[in-house]
Amino acid sequence: MIVQLHAPMTGWALPLDQVPDPVFADRMMGDGFAIDPLDGVVRAPCDATVIAIAPTLHSISLRLANGAELLIHVGLETVALAGDGFAAQVRDGETVTLGQPLLLVDLDSVALRAKSLITPMTVTSDGYAVTVLAIDARVTAGDPIAEVSPVADGAATADLGEDTAHCTIRVPLANGIHARPAARIVAALKPFIAEVTIVAHNRPANARSIVALLSAGIRHDDEIAIGARGPDARAAIATVAKMIEEGMGEEAHAPAPAPAPTAAISGDGLIHAVRAAPGLAIGPIFRFSPGDVAVAEQGAGIAAETTALDAARATLLAAAGGTAGAGADIAAAHRALIEDPELLGAAQALIAQGRSAAFAWRGAIRGHAEAIRATGDRLLIERIADLKDIERQVIALLTGSEATLPVPPRGAILIADELLPSHFASLADAGIAGICTAFGGPTAHASILAASAGLPMLVAAGPAILELSDGQQVVLDADRGTLDPAPDTAMIDMITARLAQRTDRIAAEAAAALDPCVMADGTRIEIFANLANAAEAAHAVTLGAEGCGLLRTEFLFLDRDTAPDEAEQRVAYAAVAAGLDGRPLIVRTLDIGGDKPVAYLPFPHEENPALGNRGIRFSLARPDLLALQFRAILAGVPAAQCRIMLPMIVDAGELAAARTILDEARAALGIDAPVPLGVMVETPAAAMLAASLAREADFLSIGSNDLTQYALAADRGNPAVAAKVDALHPAVLHLIARAAEGGRTHGRWLGVCGGIASDPLAAPILIGLGVTELSATPTAIPALKAVVRQLTLAECRTLADRALAASTAAEVHSLLQRTA
Repeated sequence: MIVQLHAPMTGWALPLDQVPDPVFADRMMGDGFAIDPLDGVVRAPCDATVIAIAPTLHSISLRLANGAELLIHVGLETVALAGDGFAAQVRDGETVTLGQPLLLVDLDSVALRAKSLITPMTVTSDGYAVTVLAIDARVTAGDPIAEVSPVADGAATADLGEDTAHCTIRVPLANGIHARPAARIVAALKPFIAEVTIVAHNRPANARSIVALLSAGIRHDDEIAIGARGPDARAAIATVAKMIEEGMGEEAHAPAPAPAPTAAISGDGLIHAVRAAPGLAIGPIFRFSPGDVAVAEQGAGIAAETTALDAARATLLAAAGGTAGAGADIAAAHRALIEDPELLGAAQALIAQGRSAAFAWRGAIRGHAEAIRATGDRLLIERIADLKDIERQVIALLTGSEATLPVPPRGAILIADELLPSHFASLADAGIAGICTAFGGPTAHASILAASAGLPMLVAAGPAILELSDGQQVVLDADRGTLDPAPDTAMIDMITARLAQRTDRIAAEAAAALDPCVMADGTRIEIFANLANAAEAAHAVTLGAEGCGLLRTEFLFLDRDTAPDEAEQRVAYAAVAAGLDGRPLIVRTLDIGGDKPVAYLPFPHEENPALGNRGIRFSLARPDLLALQFRAILAGVPAAQCRIMLPMIVDAGELAAARTILDEARAALGIDAPVPLGVMVETPAAAMLAASLAREADFLSIGSNDLTQYALAADRGNPAVAAKVDALHPAVLHLIARAAEGGRTHGRWLGVCGGIASDPLAAPILIGLGVTELSATPTAIPALKAVVRQLTLAECRTLADRALAASTAAEVHSLLQRTA
């Protein structure tokens, strides 16, 4: 089945070769294309299912109708932004249709901090071919751009009666058999029984082993012999030969020559290296050179040593299987190496010679590492650190001891030949300021971890850095790719001042974040957090959250085949409440509908789901689900913490209907005390009728994201009008003011839980309009509190009046810039 892909963004279509990142340019993430975007809406390129959205929101994976998996990676080195500038419009497991918005991207903000906005799109699953229809041309969102089709396996032409088969071919792949093609060959051979060997440079390599294929050093235009033995030998080599000859999506031309090596210290007095993770740091050098654990050469018998090695490998595999977050991909790579038949075979051969399991494992790893290093291929050499890492971890399990790691002083610049992924956590915890390695590369796994942790890192600086002295003061500028080994006093003073100001500001904000937020004139403003699950609650408290202003209960209902029962919901809500340690918890009832469907709740197709059966409308249409959720909330959240909020309310009639169901749930549980029930003001109708709603509701909370698009008749998912969706538009501010006025009429407080609540610049206007609670993303809380504490209510009201008098959103922004 061929699936046609349509451009998910408007922009300039590029071949992967032009992506300035070897991970994509060398197709290690699969074949595909890229777009240099002109708009900030990422749309579904076809009907698909969302496999996963990255925790940092910079990428999304889709499963297509033919089973292929497609990665859309917005920008380069955007993982370090930690989600800032990105907003997900869908959830994991959701079914999406062609053109449906998946992610919103603040292109201006991201462009200032990312390496590039170029957005690669690659098919990451094996067994599929990508045919690009439009390249080196402008495309508009929705234009046909590529086709994805299964690759024929060649089995139909094979004579399965033969028990041996041979062929000789030339390798057309520009970068030879590097990591991705090797992995695809290994995967393609899994259905076959035959033993398959590839001979290159007169050296045989097990075609079922990634390590063996990398060690073979197969380059562009090399002649290789493929041989197989077994009942399906011909089918096996036909498949492998066809894959290689057709290029596996790689360019079939010679690679560009490698750049000449640069001098260790250039004429400008700087050591030039490759940026692995952005940032600036200054500090004394700490040379990091951990030793090896001593191992006995002779073993205690073949059976005992084999059993010990199997047990250690099994333990490490189990540990790798539980890894999450940024380390998940690294753990997957390590699992493949731990299971590699060539490594295991080499170790078993040494054990058979009487060697200990630890000695044999080290010998197998280092033999293959040297073979890979001998290829001279920079991408292959970057994988040596992974081999060393699994050597260290398996030996630690076999011997019961680990090599003692040197502990760097806080603020040091760590210098090493290369860094293993398993070393990274302890070094980061030690408070180092930056890292510079002699070897390694920007795609090495330690580099990925450094970028995720926001730790500046340079790689491939050359062996000369290993001669620098411990304690020597240096400046590491990863953004410029330089290490200054002898900065003068003026440079040190300037960098130190810049870093100190930033550190002092962040530290001061963090230290004060745990205190209640009180304005300069004594006015109390509550700063709450928007949460999606229990895991976020305790962390938000450490950042200064005084409660939860919005718990999105959808997290319980997505990515599953049946709705959560009452007991599961009760336990989940109780866990969030416990994480908040007694602080208020506002639980929003289920907000799903035509725009956020779930598989087990039928939703008819809607032409405009944003105006369809969503939020409270859906809940009132399914009172059984609403009643069950009310009971779970009441039973799970302590009464002193519990507040409930209804989404997408339009008028008091919907609120009254929901309160009746809530009262019935209270009666069923024997709860006499009333429970605060509030409404989200997300529609212009709710804002205009705020006084009527406040007569019945216990509190009001502005959902600024939806209120803005409804007020301005501008769909956030439509690039033609997305720029108009600005919560600081005077029309939106007038609606917020109307809601605040309606709340005051009946003594009800007004909060904001939409995106604008996380913006410190918007805080004075919101407070001046009458808002007394801001519910923000947890990481925004320290800075938000710091800004609010400097304000007075009189100043805020004056600023709000001036904003209400503005005619356009641009005028409001200009007003904020002048007063900042």
